[in-house]
Amino acid sequence: MPSEPFDHFRGIHAATVCPLLPDGSIDEATLAAHLSAVSCADGITGLLINGHAGENFMFGRKDKRRVVEIARQACPSHTLLVCGINAEDSLEAQRHVDDAAQAGADAVLVFPPFSWALSQDADVAVRHHRIATANSRLPLFLYQAGVRAGTLGYTADVLERLVQLPNVIGIKEGSWESAAYEANRRMVQRVAPHVMVMASGDEHLLTCFAVGTEGSLVSLACITPELVVGLYRAMEAGDLAAARAFNDRIYPLAKAIYGTAPGGHANARLKAFLKLLGRIPSDAMRPPMGPLPADEIAMLAQALQAAGL
Repeated sequence: MPSEPFDHFRGIHAATVCPLLPDGSIDEATLAAHLSAVSCADGITGLLINGHAGENFMFGRKDKRRVVEIARQACPSHTLLVCGINAEDSLEAQRHVDDAAQAGADAVLVFPPFSWALSQDADVAVRHHRIATANSRLPLFLYQAGVRAGTLGYTADVLERLVQLPNVIGIKEGSWESAAYEANRRMVQRVAPHVMVMASGDEHLLTCFAVGTEGSLVSLACITPELVVGLYRAMEAGDLAAARAFNDRIYPLAKAIYGTAPGGHANARLKAFLKLLGRIPSDAMRPPMGPLPADEIAMLAQALQAAGL
């Protein structure tokens, strides 16, 4: 597959959250405002909706489709919408892909089912992606999970097979370790050079951008798009001093969200940050995730101050 028709996907895609009402339903007005504000930020190429940051593992099919519909209505027509697909059942994933296409998504990103963290089979992984996208001509992004995520992350041989699927145009590369990122990037450049490898480990953006990237799909960009875009532009321009300055501001945010135990609080921390910044009225999550403790909120407030926000 030639890369030229998909070069417009290069750049920074913000992985967005999904604000909720007290009863756990989608706060549609706040979601629309959130998506509109982030998509209109300078340098944002697109949004990753229904990703992990958007609680895709907690939402059913109807809610996920509604998120795409709201995003298409709220965002400028040039904003690219990459819709996350997360389902254990390949046929259910196929229905979600079909919904995303009908609701206005520009591409889909298929997440490996969480059950694969216990064991993974190469043929099953390839089959899941083929079945999920069987009815769709939408471009497909893969998700490379972190090196500490058990067998959720693809081994090199599995990833090599996946990137050669005909509709794959990119990878949200979240190995969360710069050496693994570089190894995967070099392999993809060798076997499928048209596939964009987008460095998306929020704690290691500077180092992975230095290795090379076609962009990023990260949740930090829904909090501070100007810093993530600034870092990307600085690295593209070869301005290491400017890149380091942006990274110095990104670092406390990334550590607070992703580098602080327990890691399962990451999505709640994203919402708490947005609430502290006055951008959403509630940081409610779907249960069993409850409100963050006061000391954790205080830690997040300190991180915002350290980042100059």
